[in-house]
Amino acid sequence: MPVGKHTDPTIKLEIINKIRNQGMSVIDASTQYDVNAKTIYRWLKEGVMNSDRNLILENNKLKKELEQAYRLLGRATAEMQKSKN
Repeated sequence: MPVGKHTDPTIKLEIINKIRNQGMSVIDASTQYDVNAKTIYRWLKEGVMNSDRNLILENNKLKKELEQAYRLLGRATAEMQKSKN
């Protein structure tokens, strides 16, 4: 691939998919698609970092939802205790 040229995002996703899901090696993908292996390794690393960031954001969201559920459960339990007395 010529220096300074950008790879079509569709091709980029196809390469990443073949490596991650179909077992293609980075070297084979590099040769087949005429993309530098270092570039492919960078794409894979960026994908992992973005995935990690998304997991952290999702985890934080779920923690907040769980806290809200615990608060609601606590209130409901307290109200049930009041009605028993």
